[in-house]
Amino acid sequence: MLVVVVIFLWLSILLYFLLGGADFGAGIIEMFTSHKRVGRTRHTLYHAIGPIWEANHMWLIIAIVILFVGFPAIYSTLSIHLHIPLLIMLLGIIARGTAFVFRHYDAVRDSMQVVYSRIFVWSSFVTPLFLGIIAAATVSGKINPKATTFTGAFIDTWLNPFSVAVGMFTVALCGFLAAVYLVGEADNDDDRNSFIRKARNFNVAAFLLGILVFWAAETDSVPLVKWVFDDNIGRLAVVAATASLVLLWVVLPRNKKWLARGLVAFQMTMILLAISYEHFPDFVLMVSVENLSLARHHAPLSTLDALGWALVIGSVFILPFLFYLFYSFQKSPVPDNGVD
Repeated sequence: MLVVVVIFLWLSILLYFLLGGADFGAGIIEMFTSHKRVGRTRHTLYHAIGPIWEANHMWLIIAIVILFVGFPAIYSTLSIHLHIPLLIMLLGIIARGTAFVFRHYDAVRDSMQVVYSRIFVWSSFVTPLFLGIIAAATVSGKINPKATTFTGAFIDTWLNPFSVAVGMFTVALCGFLAAVYLVGEADNDDDRNSFIRKARNFNVAAFLLGILVFWAAETDSVPLVKWVFDDNIGRLAVVAATASLVLLWVVLPRNKKWLARGLVAFQMTMILLAISYEHFPDFVLMVSVENLSLARHHAPLSTLDALGWALVIGSVFILPFLFYLFYSFQKSPVPDNGVD
């Protein structure tokens, strides 16, 4: 069952980035939208994320539960040494969800709407920023259980050029994801072209920040180039991600929304595969001690068996209803013909 649990862990992280990341990206897009167009943009993103924005956090909860139950050493190490960025990320999730609900469903329209909007867009930016910082800190080799100072144990682990660069790169990817997804939600050519332009801008930003990530990795002695280019799987993933990006820009202006969404999701999957495959199954890279591995630092096999069966059985019951939730809110509303 170890393999099953690891697959569920990897998929939950991937799906949280693809779906939850796109939700964060919707707020990032609003942040970079002019006052003239912001009303139309909000209308489109409400339709896109309104029904399912909270359901996307299910993937994060699954990943946390898997680490807590199946890999307690990894869970405790991350929750101790990265507790500051984890707390900021969780506060961002709470603030964003609260602001979204009050802005959209508040019965009174007053000056507080401006406050809700600012909280929504800034928390949409801060949350993926720290999500990327946490991911980078996990594999940066900066976590030091033998640190004797507060700074060495809890600050240097994540506040470094590589982690911050990955955080900014994650923000750009979330904006790119959301823009591509929202192209298919636009109900007129003007809005559709606006989201295509935003997708192009975030694509350029992601490319430039990706270069910054590689530079920061060299500065912080993180072997990112080796992970990506010294392994056949990594090189193949880079080629596949590049090819899917080229094809995406061919189909995106033609309003083939499901093909475009599939291509951008595939591209993000290849990016994650390229940076994670070479050091797998090591999950947390450490300073001066053995790395924490999914293959070695796991709970007893009896616990993994119970966890694996719970995940399999739970997915049988939950996933069909989740897919139906997505499907039902993609359907066009039934026109009101005046008949009760």
